Amino acid sequence: MSYSQAPILITGTSQRIGLHCAERLMDDGFSLIVTYRTERDSIERLRQRGVTALKADFSTEAGILALIEQLKSQTDSLRAIVHNASDWMSESAGEEGKAFTQLFNVHMLAPYLINLHCRPLLERSSQADIVHISDDVVRKGSANRPAYCATKAGLDSLTLSFAARYAPHIKVNGIAPALIMFNADDDDAYREKALSKSVMGIEPGPQVIYQSLRYLLDNPYVTGTTLTVNGGRHLK
Repeated sequence: MSYSQAPILITGTSQRIGLHCAERLMDDGFSLIVTYRTERDSIERLRQRGVTALKADFSTEAGILALIEQLKSQTDSLRAIVHNASDWMSESAGEEGKAFTQLFNVHMLAPYLINLHCRPLLERSSQADIVHISDDVVRKGSANRPAYCATKAGLDSLTLSFAARYAPHIKVNGIAPALIMFNADDDDAYREKALSKSVMGIEPGPQVIYQSLRYLLDNPYVTGTTLTVNGGRHLK
């Protein structure tokens, strides 16, 4: 199946959900530009499939603006932007300000600036979308990681603001996941505790995020919405 020649930009694609979505979009016939922070074998595999991979540092405004310039040198149009880049930085005592600034830059400033500067690229596509990957934790807050939670909540707010600003041509939506896939080093006790937090009680895998992403890309009548993909955590 062949789709628009305008590529989809996905940030943070070297592993886990971002990598899975990139590979599935390629399987389904989309052209891609991806960003990554750390060079991994997965990025080389994407390059071998024809993906344009750009190294990016979203921890500073200068790094974000540099990525935007690189992007504009690669394409004059975009079918969609998927903001998947994220940072799970700990808020160590005495380093709280540094942590908050970095999390703000990655989760909010990067999407904000990319959305602003890339609007003309999206407007050159017959269909255009922005999708912010947030986190279900914003629903109740986090005693352990308030900066992470606050900046992801700010990303949800950007979804509403850009949806209002960019309608009707560019749809802007979000996805708020919870417990999509474990890490290899998660022990049995942690896994059991995490699974017990939802009524579904399963580790669904990254395909549920891809299904959500495709729904948002394919549906012409949804904007300003954040899809909760949490296995029913809000019911417990």
